Amino acid sequence: MKHLKTILLATALCIGTISFTQAQSKIAHINTQELIAAMPAAKAAQAEIEALGKTYQTDIQASITEYQNTVKQYEAEAATKTDEENQKRGLDLQEKQQRIQQFRADAQQDLAKKEAELFKPIQEQAMKAINEVAKEQGFQYVLDRATLIVADGKDILADVKKKLGI
Repeated sequence: MKHLKTILLATALCIGTISFTQAQSKIAHINTQELIAAMPAAKAAQAEIEALGKTYQTDIQASITEYQNTVKQYEAEAATKTDEENQKRGLDLQEKQQRIQQFRADAQQDLAKKEAELFKPIQEQAMKAINEVAKEQGFQYVLDRATLIVADGKDILADVKKKLGI
């Protein structure tokens, strides 16, 4: 009888261990930033954003130069102008400075909007490929490598790059 209890206990432990092992999820990880950076569409989008940024920077610099020239002109002519004219000129300079600041803020917002617009389809394409590779290889979870502390699962970056043809 004692032998039978031992056998039953050993069998129960084996079944429990097998069930626990099968219940564990397959987990993989990937560095999505590295994946997106390697995609040709992302490189093209980044180049477009940089070109737009340079255009804005050129426009801002031209406005600043114009502002500085106006300041020099007003300072040179200040002695020959009335206090009322100098006050008007001071207000004019403040308005120009505010317009420059507003243009700079608008440019930053436009760049952020353009970046989101250009990268959204790239991110969607990357996510689609990640999902396909995960499904093909039987992973229930794929974690982003950037937020992992310990990574024992499989890194599927190479597989996803292969899926995307990069």
